[in-house]
Amino acid sequence: MALLEILEYPDPRLRTVAVRIDKVDDALRTLALDMIETMYEAPGIGLAASQINVHRRLVVIDVSEQQDAPLILINPEYVVTGAPMEYQEGCLSVPGYYENVTRFDKIQVSALNEQGEALAFEATDLLAICIQHEIDHLDGKLFVDYLSSLKRTRIKKKLEKQHKLDH
Repeated sequence: MALLEILEYPDPRLRTVAVRIDKVDDALRTLALDMIETMYEAPGIGLAASQINVHRRLVVIDVSEQQDAPLILINPEYVVTGAPMEYQEGCLSVPGYYENVTRFDKIQVSALNEQGEALAFEATDLLAICIQHEIDHLDGKLFVDYLSSLKRTRIKKKLEKQHKLDH
């Protein structure tokens, strides 16, 4: 397994819309395992393939306390079944920033698993929020897009400055 580089805002590649996956194979399963390892190492609770510059509809998530229940979702989609709720979100592509975002507390999810089998389940609370956040990545959207333009600009400038210092 390998640790992968996570793109950071405002990298324009994060705005690329991911394409559907037609074939679930060993290469895709290996990518998913590498993404899980990268997510745990970061540390985070979710990672979309778009964040590692692979623009395919694949996300990995683990909201368990022990980080021992990874979920691989291929071509994930959801339908809202709950109410809006505000939750403080962070993002591995926007390191060090946490802001309140309104998401839905309950969703009906459909996807394929790593074997290419259809999954359908209800997700609530943190899992529901995480899935919505990761699917946004696949659509080229970031949690900062939900913030005021002032906050978004401030975060962008601070991260650009940090990137210059790091390189």
